[in-house]
Amino acid sequence: MANSADLTVDGKTYSFPTLEGTENEKAFDISNLRDQTGYVTLDRGYKNTGATKSAITFLDGEKGILQYRGYSIEDLAAKASFLGVAYLLIYGELPTQTQYDKFESDIRHHTMVNEDMRKIFDGFPVDAHPMGVLSSLVSAMSAFYPDSNDEDNTDLHIIRLLAKLPTIATWSYKRSKGHPMNYPQNKLDYIQNFLNMMFALPVEDYTVDPVVVEALNVLLILHADHEQNCSTSTVRLVGSSQANIYSSISAGISALWGPLHGGANQEVIEMLENIKADGGDVSKYIEMAKNAKSTGFRLFGFGHRVYKNFDPRAKIIKKAADDVLSKLGVNDPILDIAKGLEEAALNDEYFVSRKLYPNVDFYSGIIYRALGIPTNMFTVMFAIGRLPGWIAQWKEMRENKEPIGRPRQIYTGPTHRDFVPVEKR
Repeated sequence: MANSADLTVDGKTYSFPTLEGTENEKAFDISNLRDQTGYVTLDRGYKNTGATKSAITFLDGEKGILQYRGYSIEDLAAKASFLGVAYLLIYGELPTQTQYDKFESDIRHHTMVNEDMRKIFDGFPVDAHPMGVLSSLVSAMSAFYPDSNDEDNTDLHIIRLLAKLPTIATWSYKRSKGHPMNYPQNKLDYIQNFLNMMFALPVEDYTVDPVVVEALNVLLILHADHEQNCSTSTVRLVGSSQANIYSSISAGISALWGPLHGGANQEVIEMLENIKADGGDVSKYIEMAKNAKSTGFRLFGFGHRVYKNFDPRAKIIKKAADDVLSKLGVNDPILDIAKGLEEAALNDEYFVSRKLYPNVDFYSGIIYRALGIPTNMFTVMFAIGRLPGWIAQWKEMRENKEPIGRPRQIYTGPTHRDFVPVEKR
């Protein structure tokens, strides 16, 4: 590969260095473009802009490859635990048994939330969306841990976030139901503890189903990181101002909340419920999707902006969805509609030719529904899964001492105007 690329502007030629990543990703380094030429680039949505160098996640949308620190998502989903993957993302290597035991033990012993934070819960309406509560409470952790910008305590704050986010998430759900909040139990592992806080009631015993635990383990691993997406870029951008880890992660949670990002699996279930309310005729909605320009109907949960052939996560999660529905014996007309849409999309030439395959959001929504997790908690589940990736990206950005983010723009407003006193307007 050439060591530089030439750009001719206004009759003058400038040279810019080129670089190549370890997976042969090629880039022009235009860090000095404006200084040298007076020009900036216009790249709407940053689709062609690499804002950083990162050693965390590799994604090839054309080939359907997703790797965390060099390990394939297929291997990790089949062989690893969620906390093992979290350690890998954050610290760069799979943990030894000793490292894993300490990591898990530290998390177990930091799951309690300061009792004063419960008072903040009381300030939210009962029907507040759990994502709004989650973002607010994570941001509030900055106030409870004023040493959050002390680099000597970074590992402790990482442990606190991983440990307390499930507690905060389940409490927001419990409050919306009018149920008493469950405290974490150190005898349970990470996923068991979450399920117990989510579903246990004081009036009866609750037994964690191993089928559910395994399904959630896979789901959380699949969501753990996904390169420089909207919420991850938000975490890095906010963190670049040297904002503390809690503020940065809170910003990522808010970015994830949008229906075009983490809210997509909620959109899937709401779409299925609408189809059911209209009689459940799958073929009708398949035809509507084919004629979207005239019908205005969009099929949520199919295709992907990045993966052009297939989403490797969707293949894994499809099997998990089939296993869960089979083992739990769930009888739900919504899920029957989902299976009908899946079958049509995988076999209909219209969808196959356009690569509109069911994606990870489609299957994750189905699994969460089967597990009894309410629709408004779907994006919260995504946030719990994505937390290790956000932490890893924030940590890498700080360790690399990256400069504060400062995108440019092309101004399209009025040119200079003289001020007009109010009596003459």
